[in-house]
Amino acid sequence: MADIPIRLTCADYARVMPLATGAVKPDRIDLTLVLGREGSWQQRAEMLRRALQDSSVHGGEASMAGHLRRIDKGDRSFVGLPVFVLRNFTGRDLYVRKGGPVKSPADLRGRRIGMYDWVASGSIWYRHFLHFVGVEPNDVEWWIGSVDEPRITTHVYDLPQGVHAAPEGKALSEMLIAGEIDALYSPPRPRRYHPAEGPIVRLFGDVRTIEREYYRATHMYPPQHLIVLRREAWQANKWIARALTDAFVACNDHFARAQRSFPYVSPWLDIELEETEALMGAGFHADGFEQNRATLEVFADQAQALGIVGRKITAQEYFQEYLES
Repeated sequence: MADIPIRLTCADYARVMPLATGAVKPDRIDLTLVLGREGSWQQRAEMLRRALQDSSVHGGEASMAGHLRRIDKGDRSFVGLPVFVLRNFTGRDLYVRKGGPVKSPADLRGRRIGMYDWVASGSIWYRHFLHFVGVEPNDVEWWIGSVDEPRITTHVYDLPQGVHAAPEGKALSEMLIAGEIDALYSPPRPRRYHPAEGPIVRLFGDVRTIEREYYRATHMYPPQHLIVLRREAWQANKWIARALTDAFVACNDHFARAQRSFPYVSPWLDIELEETEALMGAGFHADGFEQNRATLEVFADQAQALGIVGRKITAQEYFQEYLES
């Protein structure tokens, strides 16, 4: 029997390259990864859009929050796989004006924070991190808009009452420099960021320390994007959900071995890997359902508490079709 052709979109993350090059192959599946290029944020957004809207592909990289919101609305048109191609700690994404009034987390209370999106996966984890440093979502005034350029989010939604949209044509980074907001949460570094010269700097100069403290306290390495399949592709051959997940797990293992053997991406990568594994274990980027069940429950609880979904969605419901495969 011929292998089943499957096309999935994804950003060009280094971790998926063993699958993209064919060094790792899924069982009985002829997999093609349609990738973004050069780490482009715009192209990554395009890959997420195509995964959901382009009928020439069978799925691909998608927002965890977007999948959660579809389930909340009863939309099971996509099947989630416990493959988390994007994870990121979030302390590094909190920026302030150099010399401005915010010098510690406590200074954020009562202040105005800009954020690139209200319902995105990253923004859910941002507020989880703020809770960790003693700031609740209701302690601040929120402004949502573009960081530097037109927004690259794929989410469609209405802002809740009390959450402000940035003025048309005005970037949040400009508002931060002008003192119209006091802090900015952004995944890409703002264009005017510089660690020493500003005018935009990180609130936490020692990002490693605060993010390691967050991990020790929560055991969360926040996943933000997963792989989804169109329901019709899954229904035709339900076993592909497990086969693709297994392939991504093998791909991740292949990548991790290569990094340990040739740690030359940066001059100190081997030391970074040693320190990371000492804190988080060798499987710190592990895919799979059981390995990520507790993290997903926290993510879903946080989304419900923020009003992004209207009910509790369990990890089992989130990955219902995968678990049935």
